[in-house]
Amino acid sequence: LLYMVFRDAVEATLVMLSVPFALVGGVYLLWSMEVNFSVAVAVGFIALFGVAVETGVVMVVYLHEALDKRIRRAASTETDLSGADILAATEEGSVLRLRPKLMTVATTLLGLTPILWAAGTGADVMRPIAIPMIGGMVTSAVHVLLVTPVIFILFKERALRQGNLVASAVV
Repeated sequence: LLYMVFRDAVEATLVMLSVPFALVGGVYLLWSMEVNFSVAVAVGFIALFGVAVETGVVMVVYLHEALDKRIRRAASTETDLSGADILAATEEGSVLRLRPKLMTVATTLLGLTPILWAAGTGADVMRPIAIPMIGGMVTSAVHVLLVTPVIFILFKERALRQGNLVASAVV
């Protein structure tokens, strides 16, 4: 599905890289809280992966939108795009996505943290769902906010050197 959206296997892979980062955080918190893998934990991971991929897609779309503006501007003024333009566009797109991503992480953490200390009907099921989501949201946020833009820059600079850098078909 991601390939159909981005029409590029590299872009789809870039988005999917958020899943292993989310997995690391979820597994680490499970291990540190001494919770065994169960169906409820699997449900938590599925929900976590959905949020991680969604935020990865939005980050890449914002990065493309900022880069596409610069590509179109360079084409209309008949100037060459440089690596500095790619860096500036990536910074612009990342900054636009910073607050929404931090708000998503904060609301998820604030909403799920009380479940960790819940004791009552349903707590034995809800706690294993919340644990991987809490751990994975932290590492997924780090990945989407820091690693994704860096990888985006690397791929776009390579495309620029090869002469393949064009406006995306996504935006």
